[in-house]
Amino acid sequence: IRRPPRATLFPYTTLFRSYAFQTPDGRRGLKDVFDGRSQLIVVHFMMGPDWDEGCVSCSLMADHYNPAVPHLNARDVTLIAVSRAPLERIAGFKARMGWTFPWYSSEGSDFNFDFKVSFDQEEIDSGKVDYNYKRQSFSSTEAPGISVFAKDAKGQVCHTYSTFGRGLDMFIGAYHFLDIVPKGRDEAGFDYSMAWVRHHDRYDT
Repeated sequence: IRRPPRATLFPYTTLFRSYAFQTPDGRRGLKDVFDGRSQLIVVHFMMGPDWDEGCVSCSLMADHYNPAVPHLNARDVTLIAVSRAPLERIAGFKARMGWTFPWYSSEGSDFNFDFKVSFDQEEIDSGKVDYNYKRQSFSSTEAPGISVFAKDAKGQVCHTYSTFGRGLDMFIGAYHFLDIVPKGRDEAGFDYSMAWVRHHDRYDT
């Protein structure tokens, strides 16, 4: 079955599509997951429908969320993570990692596809996908990113910002510490820059 054409979304675009997420409180729409605030940060967390674990690089970034949540909430900002994995798989991995920030499933929704962080295998096999504002080859059906939304007094939701790839580095506090030590990030000897990263319970002691 071929999917219908997906939306092309740009910053400051008003969202006319209805997206829904699976949450511990049942099915909730995009407007609902603002949780009474006017600004929403959505972390596109790489965890596909059949994955048992979340992406290690996304997990490194997620290790920084819990302490930030109350401060963001105090400034009229809600932060959530969204993945295509079923909610029960998300819940199991989230418990293992000790995270408490909201993390919802977009299973059954085109949300991830519309925001260019999930791809059909057909797209992967074609050799080019639309990711990080360009056509490029990509080996995974899931990709990382962050998108921001705002809701006005009438409840209208707008997409105001997205960033992808290494644009996410600024959200990884551990990198800021590595950047001030003599060896820096020390990633030159790896096949790719984040090859050293593990889930925080998987580093050798």
